[in-house]
Amino acid sequence: MAKFAFKKGWDQVPKGKAAKVKADLKEALKITGDATFYNRMKGTPEPTVTEYNAIAGVFLRYGIKNPWGE
Repeated sequence: MAKFAFKKGWDQVPKGKAAKVKADLKEALKITGDATFYNRMKGTPEPTVTEYNAIAGVFLRYGIKNPWGE
């Protein structure tokens, strides 16, 4: 299991909010491509402390408290 994967959190996102959450995560990570997004979701590369906090913050805004894991 990738220690910094956020697939567990992504799987908790309601379908109706998926596009917005994805856009928020991509903005937080300063990425534009979907392939990069999915790699980051799998924990590759490991996020910096700033990115870790940004990812957790996005999920928290949508009521997801523990997004880490596969």
